Amino acid sequence: METGFKTYHPIVNFCYFLAVIVFTMISMHPIFLVITLFASFTYSIVLNELSSLKFNLKFLMPILIIMAIINPLFVHKGVTVLFYLNGNAITLEAIIYGIASGTMMISVLMWFRSFNDIMDSDKVIYIFGRLSPSLSLILSMTFRFIPLFKEQFKEISEAQKNIGRGFSQGGIFKRAKQFMREFSILITWSMENSIETSDSMRARGYGLPHRSSFSIYRFDRRDAIALAIIASLSIIIVLGCHFDMNNIVYYPAIIIGDITLLSIIVYLAYFALLMIPIIVDLLEEYKWKSLISMM
Repeated sequence: METGFKTYHPIVNFCYFLAVIVFTMISMHPIFLVITLFASFTYSIVLNELSSLKFNLKFLMPILIIMAIINPLFVHKGVTVLFYLNGNAITLEAIIYGIASGTMMISVLMWFRSFNDIMDSDKVIYIFGRLSPSLSLILSMTFRFIPLFKEQFKEISEAQKNIGRGFSQGGIFKRAKQFMREFSILITWSMENSIETSDSMRARGYGLPHRSSFSIYRFDRRDAIALAIIASLSIIIVLGCHFDMNNIVYYPAIIIGDITLLSIIVYLAYFALLMIPIIVDLLEEYKWKSLISMM
């Protein structure tokens, strides 16, 4: 059963993630980065619990560490020299900038992962279908085929392994050859599936003029309130970005603006915006548990 933020209208979901991802990508201020890292990490766990926690710690956190190491190895700007490596200065500013860039990158990745969980193919088609049917079709098929490819490749690998042809068996050249064989099977399957999908869509009249469409979504008062809150908080954040409250100077020396009453309002608005789906999901879960306890 779908609950929480996912039950809101697709326009509300799309506008939220559009605002959040854009603000995350253009903000390098430490306070903004800490807020978006906390919110994206927390929401991914709220959506997928243990699987997201494992994914974030196993795949995303190493990206942050790698960025913090690689940036000072290639960028030697900065006035605070910590030490020299092969004659190149390793500066504190380069390390901090690497950490900031890594934080921004993994936050965006976690937001996109949450976007894929919330915005299914039906919602994508609903939003883009009337504006650009071809674009909506491509996006929905992409979202659909990625999990299908994974499942189909897993089935192919299991079938090959059962007859003694797993690509994890034998030497490196035998494994590579077997992997290419399984990959070729997957490509053949995908082409056949694409032809079947095309025939099915043609039979259903896709692309014909004046073709009607069915929608299960209805924009109600709850959606209007949520969209108004998202828009209001976004306007406050845009004003903050206009006055450069979302950025700092890293090179050659770190220069950060003073914290004022206006900046505090912008930070609180950014935190409130990013926490909207988390608060909604937690409230829905609390209401559901309360109803169960009363039965």
